[in-house]
Amino acid sequence: MPIALAANLLAMPVAAQQGQFADPSAIDAEVAAFTGAGLGTPGGARHPVDRRLRLAHCQQPLELAWHGRGADMVRVECPSGAGWRVFVPVNAGSTTAPSAAMAAAARAEPQVVVERGQVMTITVEGRGFAVSQQGEALENGAIGSWIRIRPEGNREVIRAQVRTPQRAVIPLG
Repeated sequence: MPIALAANLLAMPVAAQQGQFADPSAIDAEVAAFTGAGLGTPGGARHPVDRRLRLAHCQQPLELAWHGRGADMVRVECPSGAGWRVFVPVNAGSTTAPSAAMAAAARAEPQVVVERGQVMTITVEGRGFAVSQQGEALENGAIGSWIRIRPEGNREVIRAQVRTPQRAVIPLG
């Protein structure tokens, strides 16, 4: 192994050597899927996520939401213990921003992402901890809505807030 390569490997943080950083390309792909437009296209991200960022690997699915006036950015957040958040600017397009139009449509008619009977993860989150288990959605729900869920192996019904199509959360404070 050349000496320069060995020196570079020794200088790298242990997390980088173990692959514990989030892949910026994967974040770019999530943003493209969320906006429905590719990188550099109208309605898509203006630029790729900065490759110099060293974001901790996220153990849970990323949460994406429109942010800013006219929905001109996408907020990408890691809800797990890594706890990071980045904002990705999107192209507005010619005269109207497709992202703003999509955001307005989403506000007018919330899009159902959870359907009754769907199995999903229920997470109870508190300061410094999170406990998860599977459950069955008892009603349809959109991101941000509160729905009734029956935890697996339990007859009791609880209410949790939909965060992603596969996950609902009960925040404890």
